[in-house]
Amino acid sequence: MKYLLFILISTSLLAQENKFELSGNLHEDFLISSENLEFSSEDSLSVVFKKKTPMLAAGLSFLLPGAGQFYNEDYWKTAIFAAIEIAAITTAIIYDGKGDDQTQFYKDFANSADGWNVDKYANWSIDNANRINPELPVALDEEGNRLPELDQIYQLFDNNGNLVWSKLNTLETHIGHYYSHQLAPFDDQQYYEMIGKYQQFNPGWKDFDYHDPYTYGDPLTPTFYWYADERGKANHYYDVASTAVIVVIANHVLSAVEAALAANSYNRSLTANVSIQSKQIGYNKDYFPQLNLSYNF
Repeated sequence: MKYLLFILISTSLLAQENKFELSGNLHEDFLISSENLEFSSEDSLSVVFKKKTPMLAAGLSFLLPGAGQFYNEDYWKTAIFAAIEIAAITTAIIYDGKGDDQTQFYKDFANSADGWNVDKYANWSIDNANRINPELPVALDEEGNRLPELDQIYQLFDNNGNLVWSKLNTLETHIGHYYSHQLAPFDDQQYYEMIGKYQQFNPGWKDFDYHDPYTYGDPLTPTFYWYADERGKANHYYDVASTAVIVVIANHVLSAVEAALAANSYNRSLTANVSIQSKQIGYNKDYFPQLNLSYNF
């Protein structure tokens, strides 16, 4: 077999320009032939490593702001987004609770003996309906008695003395003018808003003088103004809580977008290429691994 291989190598050498001399020894001449017959080639395998996945980074941050930044190894950004999330959630919880407490506070006051009385408001509205709207018939005769034929307008209480809410709303509609609203049902949120917002409900407060010929534009009672301020505090607390919730949502979105962009930027800037080069010497093939790193600014 060695002789046959030697003959083939020798034949190949004779066909080329002879740049070396053989010794005549079969073993040595085989080595000389092998060393001088160099066939080189490159078999390279290039692998690009994209270390960060933008979609994964975005998904992590959307679920938990800062998580995508932690995945991207941007630890200072992680701290920022996490701090915003904690602060916003804490603010939302605290101020929503303060709003609930303040709401209960002004509701309790409105329902107390020092607050607002719907019967007082209803009776004053009956007695002053014709004065506010002269087109309405008078509710009382000259002796101060109610006129039965006008009960469909002015009779707001049942036989037990309980106010019929629907009849009060009908009277409010008939009066018109600055009676621009129908009182919402008792204990409804709109009920507590109306009595401290619209001037027509001023006569229902305890410190209102029942015999005062009050009309639109006249000063309101101190209690009316105080109650309106207390209700405004509750609304302010709820506004702060709502803003904090918006910040929480925005923080999730912004954190996700930033994480995706940062991961994508990282992949464009850092690329690793691994190549395997081969060189054949005679009948032997050696492999040379190479690692190329590139950073694009």
